[in-house]
Amino acid sequence: MADSSATTTSTWFSNCVSGGCGAKLGPAELSAILAALPAARDPNLLIGFDSTDDAAVYRLTDELAVVSTTDFFPPMVAEPHLFGQAAAANALSDVYAMGGRPIMALNLVCFPQRTDKAILAEILQGGAAKVMEAGAVLCGGHSIYDHEPKYGLAVTGLVNPKKLWTNSGAAPGQAILLTKPLGIGLVLSAERAGLASKSEFSAASASLVRLNRYAAESLAAFPVAAATDVTGFGLAGHLTEMAGQDLTIVVNYDSLPILPGAERCAAEFLGTAGGQRNRTQLAGKIDHSALSPAQQEIIYDPQTSGGLVVSLPAQSAQKALDLIRRNDPQAALIGQTEKKEGDYSVMFV
Repeated sequence: MADSSATTTSTWFSNCVSGGCGAKLGPAELSAILAALPAARDPNLLIGFDSTDDAAVYRLTDELAVVSTTDFFPPMVAEPHLFGQAAAANALSDVYAMGGRPIMALNLVCFPQRTDKAILAEILQGGAAKVMEAGAVLCGGHSIYDHEPKYGLAVTGLVNPKKLWTNSGAAPGQAILLTKPLGIGLVLSAERAGLASKSEFSAASASLVRLNRYAAESLAAFPVAAATDVTGFGLAGHLTEMAGQDLTIVVNYDSLPILPGAERCAAEFLGTAGGQRNRTQLAGKIDHSALSPAQQEIIYDPQTSGGLVVSLPAQSAQKALDLIRRNDPQAALIGQTEKKEGDYSVMFV
């Protein structure tokens, strides 16, 4: 790995206005834009942009479909190799959230013309390491000059259409399972301000680069009803998508896995603009009245390379959790689905 100086690294990172999945467009404004696009009319397109799922899925045969996704963003950490790993893990996650297996990836690069290219080399090395860990092949990519660095992947995967996971298949009486801890945006915001401890940042970094591969492989043995990964819209936003029009998801806040220091950061007002956007756009859909202001920040906090959140039959939930915890010990059962009888899509108790 190249040895860029601390001064150079600090400079390239400090010029970035926002980073990670906190830089995403909000769900409400994005859906309004996509609504103006012509609808796809191919019967083999199983999942397209007219859904809120994580990736597109195109059926090739009755037993085989292609999963296609892309994700990229500005850096959320100052260390280039770590940024590359996190961005790649985040992009690969969309394939795992569909029940698929990544097979190939392409680099997507925006980089300032006058910034040391050794930093870019470190970013790409970090991304390549995660693609390799996923068992996929890095095949090339595309790069342009830009005022702000950005990196990610276009990923292609495979899935059996009969075993495809979507975020809309949940039914009343199911359990909700989360595979990674929350609070990444808060801890990284504190780190940028010099207010996160070394141990807090270390835990956040480990979560950032952790592939959802292992949890997805464990879940493949169980009847998953719905799945998504927790990213820029925060836990509250992604659960709202899973709840749809007919369900309310009830979450026990005390059961949530949370990164060390995240609640402290929230209590010290180290939240993000992305978290506030999530709160605003989800107004009227989330009942968080039982939570303190700091706890509310946790549920709206944008996650970068967050965990999988799945709905599955209650009788399978504990066995699934036990298997996942062999590799991801912070995974937890966090709530259950109920038939919607009021205004709220998600209730935190």
